[in-house]
Formats: sequence, C-alpha cells, structure tokens
Amino acid sequence: MSSREQVLAAVRGAIRDAAAPPIPRDYQRDLGMDSAGLIALFAERVGDYKADVEVIKRADVGRVIGNQLATRQIGSVVVPDDLDPGWLTTVTSKVIRDHADLSAVDLDQIDAVITGSAAAVALTGTIVLDGGRIQGRRAISLVPDTHVCVVDADDIVGTVPEVIGRLDPTRPLTWIAGPSATSDIELDRVEGVHGPRNLVVLITTS
Repeated sequence: MSSREQVLAAVRGAIRDAAAPPIPRDYQRDLGMDSAGLIALFAERVGDYKADVEVIKRADVGRVIGNQLATRQIGSVVVPDDLDPGWLTTVTSKVIRDHADLSAVDLDQIDAVITGSAAAVALTGTIVLDGGRIQGRRAISLVPDTHVCVVDADDIVGTVPEVIGRLDPTRPLTWIAGPSATSDIELDRVEGVHGPRNLVVLITTS
C-alpha cells in the first residue's frame, strides 16, 4: 500500500462513524419589499456594476431601444428570432435575426445584441437568461460588444434563493452582473474579456 493510500485509509477510518452535521438552509428569501422597492434596489445595484439603467414604461420599449442604439452609434444589432417586432420600430441600425448558421466569428462583427431576460435579483443586481422566449442562444449575449437587456419589473425578485426557485436548472442559465470585467493580480480592471463591455438595462413597468 502506498503512502497516499495509507493516509486516505486512515482518514476514512477516522470519519467512518462520524455523523454529518446538519446544514442550515434558512437562507433569506424575502426582502419584505414591494415592487417599487425591488425595482429601485435592482436599478441601484446594476448601476454599481457600471451598467446603464433606465426604468421605462413597457409601451416605450421600442422608442428607448432606438434611442440607446442611436446614441451609441450602433451600426448593426443581432436579435433573437422571436423578438417582439415592436421593440425595433425606431431602430435604424442593421437588424440581424439570429439563426443557427450565425457563428461566433459572425457575431464578433456585430456591434450589439438586444434580448429579454428570464429573471433578475434585486439584492445582487443580477440578471438571468435561460435561453427562453425573446432571449435567444447564449452566444448572442456573450459576443457582441454591447448588450441591451430588457428586464420586466414583474420578473425581479429579492434574493438569489428566491430566483433559483423560479428557474429550471436543466436550461442553459447565464448569470449577468454588469458588463464583462476581470482583474489581474495587480487588480487592473479589464472590461470586455468574457462578454460585452457595455450593458444597457431597461426595466419595464406598466
């Protein structure tokens, strides 16, 4: 028996009869906030990540998206195939509907992406995409330099445990907390390494 096997056998023997301590699951699930409070907190936390945030009426989504793209001089934008055409009524950029043949190389030539979202967490300022309705493939939200993401106020919950209870773990979940950024060992911040450098979050209300 090797030294490694001897050590592992000793460890197994030592813990064989040990009872596993109970793991507490009493996570905070409710912030006790109404919808207005959740929207305000979510907007604040998303803003902390250096994302651009607007709270708008659902009826104004098309106009605001058009303004956001025009302000940023976006020449081309990719959208999920099932995106609501009403969101594109004032868009003057070239609109490309996503399809299976659109490769990562193709997406890298496109300036921006517009998607909806599955859910959001107020406490952490996190947006979750699950590849469902008006969200498209994961790739389209990771490659273009600017991501315009529409978050419905009704989909904002208070905490991470709360949102996990609403999600299907078998779906391709993408968790977004601000524009893509990383830091090296000297803490120099670099944006855009693993995804869009610019994140625009539009929170829609009735």
